[in-house]
This record gives sequence, C-alpha cells and structure tokens, in this order.
Amino acid sequence: MRNSQQTPSNIDHNVKVAAGEPLPRVLVVDDEESITELVSMALRYEGFDVQTASSGYGALEQIDSFRPDLILLDVMLPDIDGFNIAERLRRDRRDIPVLFLTARDATEDKVRGLTIGGDDYVTKPFSVAELVARTQAILRRAGKGGPARELLQLADLEMDDDAHEVRRAGQLIDLTATEYRLLRYLLSNPRRVLTRSQLLDHVWNYDFGGDAGVLETYVSYLRKKVDFTEPHLIHTVRGVGYVLRPPRN
Repeated sequence: MRNSQQTPSNIDHNVKVAAGEPLPRVLVVDDEESITELVSMALRYEGFDVQTASSGYGALEQIDSFRPDLILLDVMLPDIDGFNIAERLRRDRRDIPVLFLTARDATEDKVRGLTIGGDDYVTKPFSVAELVARTQAILRRAGKGGPARELLQLADLEMDDDAHEVRRAGQLIDLTATEYRLLRYLLSNPRRVLTRSQLLDHVWNYDFGGDAGVLETYVSYLRKKVDFTEPHLIHTVRGVGYVLRPPRN
C-alpha cells in the first residue's frame, strides 16, 4: 500500500498556524487502505500533519523520519504486531503516545495494550468523530495542543473558520450550513479528487442513506455561489467525484 503523504509544504499552506507552532504530527498505521485513507483524511480535515504506514517495519521507518507526536496503531499488522512496536518504543525510551486502533476487542488485549504503555484503545468498527476527539485529548495531555487553524485558502477563495465567513475575490459569500461543510471539506483537500461516497459520508455525517443526487444538488448550489468569477475552482471528475483546484493550463 502506498504511503499517503500530505505535509504543509504541498497543500498550498491552506492551514495557517500561529508563528513557531508546527502542526501536530500523527502517524496512522494500518494494513487496511480504506481505514488509513478515512482516518488520515479526517485528521487532515482537522488540521493535523498526517502520514501513514501499512506494516510494522514501515511504521518504524516513519517513526524515525517523520517523528510523530502520536501514533494510531493497529495491532494486527502483516509483520510486527502493534503490541511489539509499542513495547519496542518503551524499551528504547521513546515517549511517543500510542492509540491502539484494532479489531481485537477481548479484555485481555485491551489490558495488555494499556499496560505496555498505550494511551488509549479503540476497537473497530469505530466512530471517526470519536477517534479524532480521542486523538486531540491525548495530544493535549502530552502538551502538544491542537492545530491553530485560522484560514483555509485556494487562489482567491478564503474560508475563515473563526468568523465562519467565506470570501471569493474579496466578496462575502452567503452559504447555508451544509454548503459550508461541503466547501470546507473540499478546501481541506485541495487538488485531491474526492469520491461521491467520501463527500456524502463526511458532509452528511457518515450516515446518509438517501438519494445520492443530493450531492449533485449541493455542488450545483456551490458553483453558483463560489464560481461566479473566473477561474472556476469546482471541477467534476466524471465517474469519480469532485475536486477543488485552479484550472489546468
């Protein structure tokens, strides 16, 4: 599985932090690509610097190079299991918080994970919102705080989360709550093609079961409000989904 790497240097600096305060770094380790994609996208949406690994040895390499502030660690990996990785970290006196994310829900597994130094233990299936909240809580306890996002920006499109305002070319845009959530998710993943299911899952809180045409309807609403001027930023990728990016030359 490929590693998913999206750091502040290649996301157009769309997340701004206070001077001298780097984004908290989270390493997501799981051999299921669907899980690493879902979790890493949710964490990036909240302003974290995220990288992934699909094996134990890959995780150890990322720990040395990426130097994460927190590791979300699956137990059942194809080579070294997550418990052994956590034990190795403690043996080497590397004080990196670990949140176990695993399908192993037996009491003895939970006890082992927490007694070898795990900071939390979440079993699959899990709530993404709860996982993000637990991640933030662990980082606060570790003195890492959370991302201090002030502005999401692409070209002349700006979203101020604190003021809950969106401007294009300096003009204030009035959005409904759903339109705002949809645009925020697109702005948090610039130039990344997001599938229809990803957008429905995230914007409609992962439990949308109705007509998928609602997404096309809201994209149409956004286009009328956001792309009232050139260049148009919202693009359809036929058969896949949508992407927010400037036009290609």
